Amino acid sequence: MTPHAVASRLVEFAHALREHGVAVGTGETVDAAAAAEAVGFADRERLREALAASVLRGSAQRPVFDGVFDLYFPAAHGTSETASDDPETPAQLRDRLLDALVAGDDARVRALAATGIDLFGGYGAVAGGGQGQGGHGGEGAQGGTGQAGGNGSPAARLSGWSAYQALSEVRPQALRARLRTAIRDARTDGLDGEAAEALADREAAAGIASFTEHVRAEARRRTAELRGRDRIARHAVAPQTELVSFTSATAEQFAEMRRAVQPLSRKLATRLAARRRRAARGRIDLRRTVRRSLATGGVPMRPVMRRRRPGRPELVLLCDMSGSVAGFAQFTLLLTQALSDQFSKVRSFAFVSRTDEITDLVRAGRDEPENLAERIVAEANLTTIGMSSDYDGALQTFTDGWGDVLGPRTSVLVLGDGRTNGAPPNLAALRGIAGRARHVYWLNPERESSWGTGDSEAHRYAREVPMFECRTIRQLSRLVTRLLPE
Repeated sequence: MTPHAVASRLVEFAHALREHGVAVGTGETVDAAAAAEAVGFADRERLREALAASVLRGSAQRPVFDGVFDLYFPAAHGTSETASDDPETPAQLRDRLLDALVAGDDARVRALAATGIDLFGGYGAVAGGGQGQGGHGGEGAQGGTGQAGGNGSPAARLSGWSAYQALSEVRPQALRARLRTAIRDARTDGLDGEAAEALADREAAAGIASFTEHVRAEARRRTAELRGRDRIARHAVAPQTELVSFTSATAEQFAEMRRAVQPLSRKLATRLAARRRRAARGRIDLRRTVRRSLATGGVPMRPVMRRRRPGRPELVLLCDMSGSVAGFAQFTLLLTQALSDQFSKVRSFAFVSRTDEITDLVRAGRDEPENLAERIVAEANLTTIGMSSDYDGALQTFTDGWGDVLGPRTSVLVLGDGRTNGAPPNLAALRGIAGRARHVYWLNPERESSWGTGDSEAHRYAREVPMFECRTIRQLSRLVTRLLPE
């Protein structure tokens, strides 16, 4: 690459990282360029580590960095070169993969991942568009091969590569029992039976996960060659955990979110405590400050403060547990429970078509956060029939049954999308809650542009109480420190 091409690639790389929430400014980009110049491009892993040291500020950003790096600084170009001993069927590929994983040969595992994409990952073949078997570079990067598409025609041009399609054919999970046995026999000398089994199981799971990630990375790389790096980086690289939308998160991403609860709660607790200390100092008492300034010729050398003695507020959460909103509610419940020391009292309520208190369930969920939403739905009395939210009945049962929990020190967070499924919105009940509590804020996990569309009554609820878009952990953490009272 020419110096100009290297500079352009680094600028594009930095831009892609910023789009994924990694704060890479001009200074970091210049540092990355200096690091690239120092280590060169001959050793790709050395370049990876040099750029990571230049632009990253925490280990949580590393998965995003690695995904973007693999697109902008790929290990290869075009399709893989076919060797005479390469497998041709899923069973043969699994056998080769078993040997490579037991031997710990990551280079061979990566090569087998590329072979899996070659054999089973191509899709959308259009006859007459290819150039035969593709090597590294040339038309092979655009055209693919007859073998790669699995369609039997050497004159076929592929429109994309699918990791899901390749993994469905290869089925690496089918190897797990054989791999565990092979690893136990090869690597666990000197360990007792139970420890050997546990070690072999962990290493087998890690090996299969590594192969799966290599397959996904290879599919992303090849698709980026077809459709452009910027587009694939934007849509195919998973964002940081704090930027994942609550309503579209996968099970794996929710597990990452749960692991983020404790460190995030410590950070937010520090911010809330600092706000409370500042609030205790009070504001300037202008009248008394002016009077005191007479002794210094009218210069207010020593401001007089209105002393405040704020108590810790009470917090009430009212959570919609229906559909995809339940994931957002579950995370927020765990977070506020972790922050419970910052409040004099925290009480949690859930609803679908009716409301029930879940404070004890959430408190127990601090130690067992997995499947908290399912336990709440199973054990609390939230619905008479079905799992469609009914804000009319939910708000009414809350005001009728627990209106006495509200008072002048109470802040209420309503967590829900405001979609009533055609039922009345019961604005009067929401006004009643707002009239009795000190603050009421509504956190909505849908985009603001969706409020009021379809069966959403969010725009009407937003006229009664302040409503905020809250789709990610980053937005939630900002709102918690901004909205909760001092």
